[in-house]
Amino acid sequence: MASRRLYLHWVLPLFWVLLMVETLSGAYGPPAGAHTSLPFPASGVNQTPVIDCRDVCGLNASDRCDFIRTNPDCRSEGGYLDYLEGIFCHFPPRLLPLAVTLYAFWLLYLFLILGVTAEKFFCPNLSAISTTLKLSHNVAGVTFLAFGNGAPDIFSALVAFSDPHTAGLAFGALFGAGVLVTTVVAGGIAILRPFATASRPFLRDIIFYMVAVFLTFTALYRGRVTLAWALGYLGLYAFYVVTVVLCTWIYRWQRRRSLVYSTPATPEMLSDSEEEDRVSSTTTSYDYREEYQPLLFYQATTAQILVQALNPLDCRKWKNKPVYWRVLKVLKLPVEVLLLLTVPLVDPDREDRNWKRPLNCLHLVISPLVLVLTLQSGAYGVYEIGGLFPVWGIVVIAGTALAAVTFFATSNSEPPRLHWIFAFLGFLTSALWINAAATEVVNVLRSLGVVFRLSNTVLGLTLLAWGNSIGDAFSDFTLARQGYPRMAFSACFGGIIFNVLVGVGLGCLLQISRGHTEVTLEPDGLLVWVLAGALGLSLVCSLVSVPLQSFQLNKVYGVCLLLFYVSFLVVALLTEFGVIHLKSV
Repeated sequence: MASRRLYLHWVLPLFWVLLMVETLSGAYGPPAGAHTSLPFPASGVNQTPVIDCRDVCGLNASDRCDFIRTNPDCRSEGGYLDYLEGIFCHFPPRLLPLAVTLYAFWLLYLFLILGVTAEKFFCPNLSAISTTLKLSHNVAGVTFLAFGNGAPDIFSALVAFSDPHTAGLAFGALFGAGVLVTTVVAGGIAILRPFATASRPFLRDIIFYMVAVFLTFTALYRGRVTLAWALGYLGLYAFYVVTVVLCTWIYRWQRRRSLVYSTPATPEMLSDSEEEDRVSSTTTSYDYREEYQPLLFYQATTAQILVQALNPLDCRKWKNKPVYWRVLKVLKLPVEVLLLLTVPLVDPDREDRNWKRPLNCLHLVISPLVLVLTLQSGAYGVYEIGGLFPVWGIVVIAGTALAAVTFFATSNSEPPRLHWIFAFLGFLTSALWINAAATEVVNVLRSLGVVFRLSNTVLGLTLLAWGNSIGDAFSDFTLARQGYPRMAFSACFGGIIFNVLVGVGLGCLLQISRGHTEVTLEPDGLLVWVLAGALGLSLVCSLVSVPLQSFQLNKVYGVCLLLFYVSFLVVALLTEFGVIHLKSV
């Protein structure tokens, strides 16, 4: 709840303030030097000239729908709904405020979907994977959590890099998300749960991140990315992951050696540990059902197990909660039922590890189907192999066969030996649910930006950066509240390193593989350099201030990071509006 309150109380009001500022400033025309193409171009469309989609508000009401449907700049690459067509083609002009209000409520509900998915499915499955693989929190943060959090950013970067003339905008979006995550999200974690960060992992992560930012800054200065440069990005991330694994292995070896010589671990050694915090890891949510166990044991039928597994509401808990909690629970119920039906959930702390035989067998059919229908908004799922049979049909047939074998080879009372595989399946499914919801958030924000005539630079810096970082924020705040602040803080740097290195490297590599010798970058004026400078400055400040605090991250540090982001946002807006500019020589 704390993470959602932070977004509802601070991010959304700031979002509407920015909309009002842009609306007022729009009367004087776009700022000088503003780019005329959106960060997400329509791939394969080479019409020239491309008219800015924001010009739709200056047309007559009868011409707006045709403009939206025919202009390539108004097309969305991902998502399931065309929000711009919905506003200008299905709502009369006099009902435009109603359409914007409905979109705002839908945006809030998408935030709720992201929060439920991250809190109840994504993070528990991540914890189960970490327990199964015996990973430390930092290793899990820079691998699995970084993959889940970085999906929206990676897909956005790949789309932006599909056109060489807009590739520079991908750097701006990644820089904007980087500043947001390393200030607002990291500061929010410190405010929610002050903790002592591991010194060596922190220094390692921030140094790697500074190297990644320097490489990107150099690429922007050179104005191009070659094949060797793109492979260097991917190689640097592989080296980063190997370094994390080696550092963890060396620490564990040193700790075992100290135990052999009966050397007690000092508090300083414990603060450097990449193991989970013993106090916080023992904090678990209370299960009210344990108080109401039946006196006489009985064997539930398969149908009863299925019904109970799909029921997210505890009637006894319902009676003890206030009204606002009940209202929020009613809003959550459809989402929770859908996620229970589609996402497997493994709990290593329970005796049965949350094994629900009928539901887990259904997951073997439904979860792979969700994977193919949510990946790239279902583009791969509806693809027909040989023009005869769709991919989703093959997935259903294979999943049904596997579910039948699992059902007859297992029992209701005891989980199978390979039950841990469901944690990986649940992790992938929940990650793609987060990606799908975040994609819809980005599209809603983009449509609101067109309505309020937001410039493309500010759109990428604020709304798109916020949309792409929503998954990161909800996942990291949830981990912090559940007692894993170190994993969440590590994910702030590990995840954004993944986004920059893999997003830029893979995006440029795919562009080069299509026959281009190199990717040409066109930085969007001074604001991109402001972004890069702000990100580098925030990293330098953390590199200096955290060791000075003896690696104790408290609420003061978190508030300072939030103030830094607000200051950066003010400078960026002043730069966009031309108040801050470079004098021409």
